[in-house]
Amino acid sequence: MTELLAALAAQARAREASGMRRTLRPRAADEDVIDLASNDYLGLARHPKVREAAAEAALTWGAGSTGSRLVTGSTDLHHGLEDDLASFTGAGAALVFSSGYLANLGAVAGLADRSTTVVSDALNHASLVDACRLSRAQVVVTAHCDVAAVDAALARCTTERAVVVTDAVFSVDGDAAPIVELHATARHHGALLLVDEAHALGVVGLRGEGAVAAGGLAGEPDVVRTVTLSKSLGSQGGAVLGDPVVVEHLVNTARSFIFDTGLAPAAVAGAAEALRVLAAEPAMVDRVRARARDLAAALRAGGLDPSSPDAAVLSAPVDSPGRALALAEGLLDLGLRVGCFRPPSVPDGVARLRVTARADLPDGVPARLTDALLEVGGLTASRS
Repeated sequence: MTELLAALAAQARAREASGMRRTLRPRAADEDVIDLASNDYLGLARHPKVREAAAEAALTWGAGSTGSRLVTGSTDLHHGLEDDLASFTGAGAALVFSSGYLANLGAVAGLADRSTTVVSDALNHASLVDACRLSRAQVVVTAHCDVAAVDAALARCTTERAVVVTDAVFSVDGDAAPIVELHATARHHGALLLVDEAHALGVVGLRGEGAVAAGGLAGEPDVVRTVTLSKSLGSQGGAVLGDPVVVEHLVNTARSFIFDTGLAPAAVAGAAEALRVLAAEPAMVDRVRARARDLAAALRAGGLDPSSPDAAVLSAPVDSPGRALALAEGLLDLGLRVGCFRPPSVPDGVARLRVTARADLPDGVPARLTDALLEVGGLTASRS
């Protein structure tokens, strides 16, 4: 045990020296900071109707669901949310998990096994990477958004089944996957396509129904989607969307569903109300995408080179982890919180600032971001 602790201490020193150390920084409910780092893309986490629905559910049902979904953890609220999610996204059925991470684990490991080849994009979210490992399938990692590489991997496949796994919008760089082309390739080889819509729901499509529906694939039986309730819907939890036979299979096989306590009723009710708000106010989808374009222009004016705003996530590479951290801390001192992604959180090894748009951002925020970047960039450059 002493040797283990010594090794951990050495790793901590190495992280500190390389600028890779991470710390937890609590935030206050009333902090005077403009949030350009969270995933609350539509600004619904604090929407009055969403908060009221969550509070009412907590008072009615209690703080927790009291058990796994197969025992006592399925309430009327859970089943209502599943019906609403399926209807809004055009899916045959939905199954709510207690997090998006667990939804990905359950979907991939429930649909793939040793007799399956999983073809996974190199920049897929960590939950999909872990899900591939947990499935014990043969995993082929292909170059980012490379449809030809996926086609070649499926052509070489010798297992009974195959599943192609991709993010719809990639969480770090914010770029969109070629969903339609991937589906055509998967179908040509008799494979299933599994799409993580975490960063697409509420942002992509005319009504925010996601990339699969926007591509005309919502009703296809060979497409399975996962979504989170913690981003555009401002709550917590996740879900799998797909053909009813897929959902029935996961109820009986997905360990991250069967052996996990059901999502708390307050989170379920909050997500359901947020979905109703989104359905009633589709203009907020246009607003968040417009804000993303504004923020991309602000980043460029501030001396950075952000990614194309395909959704709400913007990624701006920075030449070193230390400089990325200095920029993020300097912006926070000026009242602007942005994300700071450093290896190993970014698989390509490139540190970057991650800026996220919200539908409810005030008009003056992009200009303020530009001014702050110019000020902080000048200070950090003078110190180096």
